[in-house]
Amino acid sequence: MPRKGRFYLPGVPAHVVQRGNCRQAVFFCDDDYAAYLGWLEEGAIRYGCKIHAYVLMTNHVHLLMTPETRDAISRTIQHVGRCYVTYVNSQYGKSGTLWEGRHKGCVVSSDEYLLACMRYIELNPVRAGMVASPGEYRWSSYHFNAGISEGGVIKQYDLYLALGQQKEERAFVYRELFRNALAADQIHALRATVQTGTPLGNERFRQQIEQVVSCRVGQARRGRPSKGES
Repeated sequence: MPRKGRFYLPGVPAHVVQRGNCRQAVFFCDDDYAAYLGWLEEGAIRYGCKIHAYVLMTNHVHLLMTPETRDAISRTIQHVGRCYVTYVNSQYGKSGTLWEGRHKGCVVSSDEYLLACMRYIELNPVRAGMVASPGEYRWSSYHFNAGISEGGVIKQYDLYLALGQQKEERAFVYRELFRNALAADQIHALRATVQTGTPLGNERFRQQIEQVVSCRVGQARRGRPSKGES
């Protein structure tokens, strides 16, 4: 059976997930997380991607990114993957596959789902029971989007910038969004679409994407995602 294509478009945000092979760990200490982020920033600059949100979990990674070209995301992920696998093999005397095949991803409607996707990504450690609040987890973009830290790989999207005129106001409004939990149907949509490559948005958004790429894109599964997906 041919592999399902992934479709990314210049200027359209995308939710990307990469998992460890057989859901095994890919990060083993703080230096590993830092090394991954360094190569992510390097790849994003080299190939033309803006990173809006991320979380590095023990055995998988979530990214929200906007490409400048159709192949920018794939080339960025390939760059990070090559560099990081070489690093892990050298550091820990490993060999063989680290990642679970190709990464998964879907385009995201900025109007309807971008801020929800950011919250979904940065709340991953909370849903996993690792921390009580997103600010307690070091390896996510929450610190930058919530105004706790500055710098890093994050480039804010226009919808985030519209949260307020000043940086402090935007950060405050963003933190306030986390007072309300994501609805169950939002979580299901965020999980299902990235697994299948289905555009995340309303029917009009999906039709617009399919018109641009001249084919049907993905097919979100009905029912709940498999147990353990995050």
